[in-house]
Amino acid sequence: MNLTLNVNGRAVDVDAEPHDMLVDVLRDQVGLTGPRVTCGVGLCGTCTVLLDGEPVSGCILMAPLAQGKEITTIEGLPEDDEVVASFDRNHAFQCGYCIPGMVLTARDMIDKGHACSREEIREGLGGNLCRCGCYLKIIEAVEEAAQ
Repeated sequence: MNLTLNVNGRAVDVDAEPHDMLVDVLRDQVGLTGPRVTCGVGLCGTCTVLLDGEPVSGCILMAPLAQGKEITTIEGLPEDDEVVASFDRNHAFQCGYCIPGMVLTARDMIDKGHACSREEIREGLGGNLCRCGCYLKIIEAVEEAAQ
């Protein structure tokens, strides 16, 4: 089926099956590698994208359900985004695999005023796993960006 997705502020035509997951379409047809595929069941957060401003797991969202909505990937954030800069300043990464999902989730939390304490940040990032164990640096980066 032909779909028109609004990705990072531009319309993109794709050919997807009704059962194709959004993360696969974004990676394979749109060429965006920010959303990653890891668990495939919506538990790890590496496939996180913003759908109409809300973080969603792209590995469990069928692509046709995203038609007509604004999809934002890590590539769609401004180059001078404060969250990205704070992750960089705080060395809040090791391998970097989880970072796109972490940044998008943090961006959402900050925009909604839900990054006011370390406990709130830990809870808000609970659906994003970092296999390298960089949680302390990630929390510090979100804390700094929220100030």
